[in-house]
Amino acid sequence: MPASTSSILRQVLTLPVIVIAMGYFVDIYDLILFGVVRVASLGELGLNSDQITSWGSIILNMQMGGMLIGGILWGIMGDKKGRLSVLFASIILYSIANFLNAFVTNVEQYAALRFIAGIGLAGELGAGVTLVAEILPKHLRGYGVMSIASFGVLGVVAANLVAQNFDWRNAYIIGGILGLSLLVLRLKVRESGMFEHNLSEKIKRGDFLSLFTHRRLLGKYLKAIAIGIPLWFVVGVMVMFSPEFAKALEITEPVTAGQALMYCYIGLAIGDLGSGYLSQKLRSRKKAFTLFLFFSTLSVLWYYTLRGASANEFYWACMALGIFCGYWALFITMAAEQFGTNIRATVATTAPNFVRGAVVPITTSFIFLKESYGVLGAGAIVGAVCFLLAAVALYYTHETFHKDLDYIEA
Repeated sequence: MPASTSSILRQVLTLPVIVIAMGYFVDIYDLILFGVVRVASLGELGLNSDQITSWGSIILNMQMGGMLIGGILWGIMGDKKGRLSVLFASIILYSIANFLNAFVTNVEQYAALRFIAGIGLAGELGAGVTLVAEILPKHLRGYGVMSIASFGVLGVVAANLVAQNFDWRNAYIIGGILGLSLLVLRLKVRESGMFEHNLSEKIKRGDFLSLFTHRRLLGKYLKAIAIGIPLWFVVGVMVMFSPEFAKALEITEPVTAGQALMYCYIGLAIGDLGSGYLSQKLRSRKKAFTLFLFFSTLSVLWYYTLRGASANEFYWACMALGIFCGYWALFITMAAEQFGTNIRATVATTAPNFVRGAVVPITTSFIFLKESYGVLGAGAIVGAVCFLLAAVALYYTHETFHKDLDYIEA
């Protein structure tokens, strides 16, 4: 191994990066577990196939709605109280909620607990990315966030494997235990020096409303959110409802959401590595993102040409979707780098959760349009809107690769 590569690894793979990567692994496991066990769990609770689709959308929207609220809560706390306090509190909340999820007896309880879990899940990644971006040198912070995201998304592989070998209730119990076990490791991680340095300053920290009352901040914030929306269209619609898409594409072999999600998230892990590495080599977040958004569009078009294909071909297409939508780490890094230290955690935590929360109108629109245009037509309409918004927002987004982050947002 070249000395330069070895040196980069030593500087990047510090204890905070490793611990946050492990935390994100559990975060993704818990986040995606409902999609993996949706059919089995709702079927056991007595729902028929139509109800499984409709209630599946409702429960997913409850989880994502919880993440939207949680993103605001944890983001403000991250800038006011510190990045570590958010990491500590959020993991307790979602671990307990997931553990209790194993004991639900009706869909109403299920939805309520997914909402609570969503609130907890919202704090993990934004606070972690903010912490890593502030403790690593600016020429290495892309590698740090890339490492967290690429390892973390493998949590969906664990979720699928656990769901295949354990009852869905036990899968939720395992998720709760994994989360709580990480609390010991988190105690060894120190707070961001940039955050502590600015504690003595008489500045307003975590001012979420300023993102909407200040025109310049609002413009940056809306663009930061819009460029991430295609990823959650792909995951929340094309992969989450893959059994319905497979049926519409006349794929006769059985297709399960859990298997499709596993292939997609393996792709996301590869894509997160690739997009992060490309942004470092090109020394440009924007150029790397543009390339991935272009190939992501092509992978969606390929998915739509699979009429009559085998289940394996369908799963490979799901992996391709994941690879070229694997810019989650790049997206959050760009969002964090756009703003000052006093509001960075708020942005880095709320932006990805507003994107996740966008699953609510995305899936609602998909379900509504499905009645008139079918599964494929509804997906094409909603997807076109999502990708167009992202392309326009990316065009007007400023480059942040060389930006110094040690400053206050006035």
